[in-house]
Parts: sequence; structure tokens; C-alpha cells
Amino acid sequence: MAGEMEFERPVIELRKKITELKKFMEDKDIDLSDEIAKLEKRLEVVEQEVYGNLKPWDRVQIARHPNRPTTLDYIEHLFTDFIELHGDRCYGDDEAIVGGIAKYRGIPVTVIGHQRGKDTKENIRRNFGMPHPEGYRKALRLMKQAEKFNRPIITFIDTKGAYPGKAAEERGQSEAIARNLFEMAGLTVPIISIVIGEGGSGGALGIGVGNHIHMLENSTYSVISPEGAASILWRDATQAKRAAESMRITAPDLKELGIIDTIIPEIRGGAHRDVVKQAEEIDKVINESLQNLMKLDKNTLVETRYEKYKNIGRISFNDQFIGAK
Repeated sequence: MAGEMEFERPVIELRKKITELKKFMEDKDIDLSDEIAKLEKRLEVVEQEVYGNLKPWDRVQIARHPNRPTTLDYIEHLFTDFIELHGDRCYGDDEAIVGGIAKYRGIPVTVIGHQRGKDTKENIRRNFGMPHPEGYRKALRLMKQAEKFNRPIITFIDTKGAYPGKAAEERGQSEAIARNLFEMAGLTVPIISIVIGEGGSGGALGIGVGNHIHMLENSTYSVISPEGAASILWRDATQAKRAAESMRITAPDLKELGIIDTIIPEIRGGAHRDVVKQAEEIDKVINESLQNLMKLDKNTLVETRYEKYKNIGRISFNDQFIGAK
């Protein structure tokens, strides 16, 4: 089955049995409703066991699922009157980042997000969701435009990381990301960022300096991929599962560490099971964040954003805080 994940095997096998029994009952005109009901009850228990006890590596697999909803999927279900804008006015247009203006519950907003493809052809066109410098410069252009017209900014994070190729480096990849971090820190409009898939390194941070950072339950957010960490720590990328266990890259970990504000519940089995219902869960969080942030004046927005990032990494010890001051 396309997109099948190893940890889901008990669930998939039960679903397959139920489907086969239903088909057999129809073909042979035999009443197997009792047997099917027992299997469906068993399926509920197994689903709870499997999806209620996900390991970090399981969540990595869900975050990478090929059918996981993308930025454009959520834009379709959360916003109206979306107009995509293109180009960085310096080099060209990067399709690994999409952005534009839209309305959210009647409020004009700017929406920006990483965009990967749904198939091989689109992934190649969008560089598998790994932006070049022009992608980050396009995002910054749209964010500065949003500030000029006093529009809140909503970003969707979903990338393995910024593209590390030679051409990207020649065009100033590091500078483009650093510039975004610097500029986003001082923007005087609300910024809401949502990790919807993989949040990889500086590639994620380039559009992720927000007043509120939210994260889907089965997304990941880290400085490096589990494979990359395993290659550094043990010189063996096949130890990725072991690395994921120790890196604390999942939403529950990051919530505990104070890096994100809210964990957005996912549909059982992952967001790819039902994009409409998943969008509804995201909608609740965006609405609450936006209502809270729009009450703040410009100076307070900048100050609270600064305080948020200044406090990341502090360690509580005997009621004292050790960390950057």
C-alpha cells in the first residue's frame, strides 16, 4: 500500500480483513455481520494502542508521509480570496515557497509557506520543498509588504531544510536566511507560525520567527534530520531511529522545552487521513492566536517576540534561571 508505515501494520492488516469479509459477504450473500462487528471493535482497540503510543521515529514517518497535506492544501481550506504572488525582485521565483495575500475570516492577511510536491514531477519543480535564497527573499518581500499594509502574517513550515547546493550558496543562502531572521524579529505586525510537517534547521527558521509557534501533533522541528545527526554522532545514517529518540524533535518534547506554544491535535493516523478535519483543528488555533495578538500594539508585538526567543534554552535550577540574559 502506498504510504504504508511499518508501525501501522497491525492496523492495516485488520482493515484489510474487514474489507475482505465485507466483499465476501456481498459476493456470497452470507451474513458475516457479527464477525465484522467483532473485528471493527478490535480495530478500535488496536488503533488506540498504535496511535496512542507513537515513538519519535513513528512521528518522523508520519511527518514525511507523501500524502501529508501541504501549505496549498491548508490555504484552500482555511482562507478565501487567496492571490499568490511571485518573485523576489532580485533573481527569480522559487516554487519551494508559496505566498500571497488572502482573507482569514474576513481579515486581510499574508500567507507564506514551504511547498513540496505531491508526485515526482511536482517535487522536482518545487525542489522537494527545499528553498533557494530567492525563496526566502520572496518571503521577506511579502512580509515587508504585510507590515506596510498592517496585515498579520501566517506561515506554514514544512521543509527538510534550505537547499544546500552550490548555486544556492553562490546566490547567498546563508545571508538570505539570516536577513529573514533579523527582519522578522522587528516586524510590527502579528506573526503566527505553524509547523505542519518537517521543520528542518535554518530552512524552517527562515519563515519561522513568530509571536506564536504552533505545531501539528505528528510534525517534527529540529536543527538537523535524524539521519544527519546519526551520521555525525555514530557515522551511520541507519541509526536515524536511535537519533530521533534522543534529539527531542517531536511536538510533545518541544512543548515541554518551551519552544512551541501549542500542540495541534491530529486526526488519528495522521493529517493525511482527513485534510478537512485537520484544517478545522488548525483553524481553531489560528483564530485564537490572531484574536490575542491583534489586541497588542506594535511595540508590544516586537517586545513579546523578542522575549519569547530570549527565553528559549533557559534551564530551571533551584528556582533560579541559568541562561542568556
